Amino acid sequence: MTVEIIAIARQRGLPVELPAAVAVMAGRGIVGDRHFTPQRTPGGGHVSLIEAEVVEAFNRKHAMTIHPADTRRNLVTRGVRLNGLVGKVFTIGNVRLRGVEWCEPCESLGSRLARKHMPMAKVVKAFVHRGGLRAEVLAGGMVRLGDVLQVQG
Repeated sequence: MTVEIIAIARQRGLPVELPAAVAVMAGRGIVGDRHFTPQRTPGGGHVSLIEAEVVEAFNRKHAMTIHPADTRRNLVTRGVRLNGLVGKVFTIGNVRLRGVEWCEPCESLGSRLARKHMPMAKVVKAFVHRGGLRAEVLAGGMVRLGDVLQVQG
């Protein structure tokens, strides 16, 4: 249950950056990411996660080679079913988070990943209930590649 990829985009539409570590602030999100909020916002989806296995299965099923960072989720994990973390508190490194809701696919994701043989609507359909998780940052710190995700209690 580890973090394989960290992906941030400084502004909407800009390419993602793949840092080895990021600072995360409680109630605000990942420092430097486009969704980082200037003021603390409780209950929000400050960080997004997706399972590496979901992207790999999508690639196998549809003969594609999308990179997990192409989903523009902040953290790509391996070895954990994220859908089961809604309402649960978990840690990644020394950051404490709470799963808020499934990160269902949108037209933006669909159009970004679409190809001639895989139109936007089919991409969106393929990621329904597999698009990842939005999480609220309860306690900040650092997230690094290889950090372990541990569910609390």
